Amino acid sequence: MALSELIKYEGDNSTFIWKYPNEDFNNMTELIVNESQEAIFFANGQAADTFGPGRYRLDAYNIPILTSLVNKVTGVSVFHCQVYFINKTVQMAVKWGTDSKVRFVEPTLGVPVEIGASGEMNLAVSDGRKLLIKLVGTMSGIAWDAEKSAFSKSLQTSFRPLISTEVKSNLSAAIKQQYIDIVEVDEHLGELSEVLKNRIVPGFEEYGLTIPQFYLTNIVLPESDPNFKRLRELHTITLQKRMAQAEAEVKTTQAESRASYMTAEAEAEAKIKAAQRGAILEEQTTETEIAKREAERQIIQAQADAQAAQMAGFAEASVMQAKGYNQKDVLQADVQKAYAEGIGNMGPAIAGGGGNSVMGDMLGLGVGMAAMNAMAPQVGEMMKNINPISSNTGAETDQTQGTEQVTKCPNCGNTLPANAKFCLECGTKIEQPESNEIICPACGKKTPKGKFCMECGQLMINKCPNCGTEIPLGGKFCLECGTKL
Repeated sequence: MALSELIKYEGDNSTFIWKYPNEDFNNMTELIVNESQEAIFFANGQAADTFGPGRYRLDAYNIPILTSLVNKVTGVSVFHCQVYFINKTVQMAVKWGTDSKVRFVEPTLGVPVEIGASGEMNLAVSDGRKLLIKLVGTMSGIAWDAEKSAFSKSLQTSFRPLISTEVKSNLSAAIKQQYIDIVEVDEHLGELSEVLKNRIVPGFEEYGLTIPQFYLTNIVLPESDPNFKRLRELHTITLQKRMAQAEAEVKTTQAESRASYMTAEAEAEAKIKAAQRGAILEEQTTETEIAKREAERQIIQAQADAQAAQMAGFAEASVMQAKGYNQKDVLQADVQKAYAEGIGNMGPAIAGGGGNSVMGDMLGLGVGMAAMNAMAPQVGEMMKNINPISSNTGAETDQTQGTEQVTKCPNCGNTLPANAKFCLECGTKIEQPESNEIICPACGKKTPKGKFCMECGQLMINKCPNCGTEIPLGGKFCLECGTKL
């Protein structure tokens, strides 16, 4: 043996554990461990040390157990040990299968059928020391298939009973628990694979192996079995019923959709019509409200005008009272003046001459003045009898031919002009007698109140289209309900 030797892996990729064939080395020997590998040294029947990827020299520094074996004179020592290489790569598509058929009892009819199961899995070493100690021992190595690697024992042989037992025990139960139709079992291989993996992995991990993926790829159905043929016929009938139910549901859904659409369309149309009617009513209501507000505005304006006139009358009365006289005094002075002038014209006749002498005028004036003083009460009584008293408004109206009409306040008796609206003495509102004449809008002439003009025959009365109240021609709003004409 040479003083130095190189130890490296020389097995194939399908091998999980490979033993280096030589067992005698010296402290000048070097070890090479590739990626995804590890090397385990056994010395004196014990696992001495484990080496990961890298290059190492087998000396006392790297393997302390070899310290006592080194020759102190030459520094070189020969020692005996075993080196095992662990392949930690994932072995892909490792095939598995049951050694016999799996009995399955169909739950609907209760008839038994036998099915076969097979598949593939990915396998890797998770704990090389555990696998080496518990399964390999002193063998030269181990692989999934012993025939390919010339090993005396294979993983397939070792784990086939475990796989068959777990598949037979759990496949039928999983199909029943998930309510899978045996005829449609191929559609559920993924779900069944996950169930079987969870049952099988613990048995492999006990020996330092792991299963990253487990696949149930094929379930062989007994097509020639009479019981299975009955199951297929039942499945066909069930499928036809499902299709008929699905078609009925589709038709029902379509009918419900059409009915729902028609209902929604009718509701939308009804809402549109209701909105239109609401808009019309709102418009009519708005016009009515506008008319009412206009009538109220006119009434408020008239009240404001009346109040302003009343206040103006109060102010004028206050001014006249402050000056020490009232309207009655002014009117009496005018009457006396007019009466004196009338008596003065009687001077010539009284003088007896019929002429216009100065003496006659002076005599007439003196006689008139004396007569006025003597006859003043009679003249007042005479004028009172001449002018009629108005009974329409409660105020007395005096009319004299050729003089201005006057009226009296019904409250204080103060004499006022005939067209006065308020008393200048006490401020009382004077009600004016309502005129019996109106102006015809057609011919423009005055005519007595009535339904027709006496001059041109024009109809003078309209009727409110809302409440039927008669309205004078020319009115813009109904005085009863405020409707715009």
